[in-house]
Amino acid sequence: MDTAYAALSDRVLVGDGDAWTDRLVSHDVACLDVHPDTPDRVFVGTVDAGLQYTTDGGSSWRTALDAGDRVTAVTVDPQDPKVVWTGTEPSAVYRSDDGGESWTERDGLTDLASASRWSFPPRPHTHHVRWLAVAPDDPDRLYVAVEAGAFVRSPDGGRTWLDHPDGARRDTHTLATHPDAPDRVYTAAGDGYARSDDRGETWTHPQDGLAHRYVWSVAVHPDDPETVVVSAASGPRAAHSTTGESYVYRSVGDGWERAMDGLPGPDGLARAVLAGSETAVYALANRGLFRSEGGADWHRVGQWHPDYDQVPRGLAVV
Repeated sequence: MDTAYAALSDRVLVGDGDAWTDRLVSHDVACLDVHPDTPDRVFVGTVDAGLQYTTDGGSSWRTALDAGDRVTAVTVDPQDPKVVWTGTEPSAVYRSDDGGESWTERDGLTDLASASRWSFPPRPHTHHVRWLAVAPDDPDRLYVAVEAGAFVRSPDGGRTWLDHPDGARRDTHTLATHPDAPDRVYTAAGDGYARSDDRGETWTHPQDGLAHRYVWSVAVHPDDPETVVVSAASGPRAAHSTTGESYVYRSVGDGWERAMDGLPGPDGLARAVLAGSETAVYALANRGLFRSEGGADWHRVGQWHPDYDQVPRGLAVV
């Protein structure tokens, strides 16, 4: 199997399909990312120790960016593993061009007109960058989800920013792109699923069959940009609890169907974090890690310790 890096609320798990190794134990983990060309170099955002960085698969760590406590988003450029983007709370975006050794803040994000309306409901006095995505064919085109309040873009590597367009979701949790459809942006949001086919300018909202509209995570099958998988629940209380209720749905371009075959739940299943590898789609939930060839049928990967029964924070598979 591929190597999986799974972010739980209090640790990072590293696994190869047979067993898990605990890393960064007792840290408050928020997000992570790793590039498939550099599988031992992993970036982990925490809310208590900035951005943590390993070059040996998690055996040792150091602080890559200390931009306040809360590092809430990180992504490695899919074309160039030396380029890394990081988002924080309060909302700010940083870029590294040397693999995390040095960082530059991309100013002007909070100068946008919509920023006066940004607010994260559990902490309404603030907001944060929830997700970052880079266009697969243009390393300077960056998509940013601010929780909550906006989807914003930069066409030039963060030197200038374009404000929230009409039709975009305002409570975006996860963004996805696909190299075979470089103009497309997929959005999983608290106010539903949405898709843009023109790099975020205009949006459609295909919801047919999607009975649960609090959408948390989205992944696209590596071989087919029309095959999309999302995790969803009836609302945040059901989603973010190990005693809640959540679902996984799959679309192949003509509506949504539940894709729960092989998954536990939906009762007692926290909303899954989804990720694609070069060959499959993975779902990380409080009941374990699951793999699917096509996004419809799932099977468990490895063992799952009771200590891991947590609401997951992030997943990368390389």
